[in-house]
Amino acid sequence: YESSGYAEGLADGKRIGVVEGRELGCEHGFDIGKDLGFYKGWAQEWLRAAEAHPELVSERARKKLQAIQDAVNAVPTANSEGAHFAERIKDIQLKFKTVSAMLGVGAGAELPTNSLGSTAARIVGNNVLKLPDFDDTVKIWVYEEIVGRKKLTEIINTQHENVKYLPGHKLPENVVAVADATEVVKDATHIVVVIPHQFIQHLLDTIHGSVLPNAQAISLIKGIGISNQGMTTMTQIIHRTLAIPVSSLSGANIANEIAEEKYCETTIGCSDPDEAIVWRSLFNASYFQVNCVSDVLGVEFCGALKNIVAVGAGFIDGLGLGNNTKAAIIRIGFLEMRRLAMHISGAHIQDSTFMESCGMADVITTCYGGRNRRLAEEFVKTGKSMSQLERELLNGQKLQGYLTAGEVHSYIDSCGVNDHFPLFTNIYEICYKGKPPRTIFDGLNVDFSRDTLTPSRGS
Repeated sequence: YESSGYAEGLADGKRIGVVEGRELGCEHGFDIGKDLGFYKGWAQEWLRAAEAHPELVSERARKKLQAIQDAVNAVPTANSEGAHFAERIKDIQLKFKTVSAMLGVGAGAELPTNSLGSTAARIVGNNVLKLPDFDDTVKIWVYEEIVGRKKLTEIINTQHENVKYLPGHKLPENVVAVADATEVVKDATHIVVVIPHQFIQHLLDTIHGSVLPNAQAISLIKGIGISNQGMTTMTQIIHRTLAIPVSSLSGANIANEIAEEKYCETTIGCSDPDEAIVWRSLFNASYFQVNCVSDVLGVEFCGALKNIVAVGAGFIDGLGLGNNTKAAIIRIGFLEMRRLAMHISGAHIQDSTFMESCGMADVITTCYGGRNRRLAEEFVKTGKSMSQLERELLNGQKLQGYLTAGEVHSYIDSCGVNDHFPLFTNIYEICYKGKPPRTIFDGLNVDFSRDTLTPSRGS
């Protein structure tokens, strides 16, 4: 619509909105009336564009635009106080959000296609076919490589299966693999980022400038940047580079089990309640239940730190010490996660988030399954380094737990609080300093009874 005077049309929409707002202001208050008028005027200008250039606006979008105008017109001009009026306003705002995304093309994008990325693409690809506000095509970025003499993008687009990272599970035919990351995001209004955290900045620098200004992103990355200066989360890095709102998704979510449609839960952290509804509609499925919380930082924090605990659990499995010992390591690791959250962020992380799927549930499942536990067990049994095991066993995927252990250690060491985090310190020294795996128990008699975090909102 840019070539058809989008800027002028949007300006007209705003101007009409102000005029209509003044007329409605007597009954609703000027600000609410102005907003209602803006929605009406904005939709009106787009409908005019649709009449002049029908090839630019789909029939579904046209119907949504008309629905906005109808919804505004249906709001009474008197006696509008109370819950019913509030519900009307919220409904109009949600319609506005979804159709504005749709007019931006409304496509989904996945970056990139590891096992979790392919699993997420499978869910989102099926869901967008049921959501009239979204384009039917979901593009996924694939790091191009040759598998059996064929390009991986070609295999995915013809066989509809990621034979390298998610073999045996079909992808919907509307999921399209693309080797150029900028091509994937250029028309997308909702971007799903799934990439090992050590590569995130390079990817963001590549796609920067190709992302729509009205786009939204969600991070599925299980990593966090921690240095002696403090903590940087993946959503903060994405927002800083792309200048768009970013949410987070994390939970007890082993990719192969999700692909097999075994029931599980996940947590979305989103600060905007309306946008949380949209993200939930993209990810929720009968076997993949989504719960939304406002604590974006807490969801990310749990998703990253649980991998360190999983490494510790893998050491216990490698030593053959049994379930009692493993349960003790899981409990202590969980409490060190909460303590570190309190130390770094204070009031910014809600204690209740640790009871969501992204918290305790993810710690449990990662300590009994998943690649961090598996490679830590092999580390003890074989004596090989983590990097060597990663190359030998992960089929090109990356291990996060021991990297995060190193990042966390740089922070707690700079703060001089190593004795407050004996398990995390021991795991670091086993991974990086060559200490025997049995030293994981050194100094674990720590009192956590006085640790407190912020009460959940509303409690």
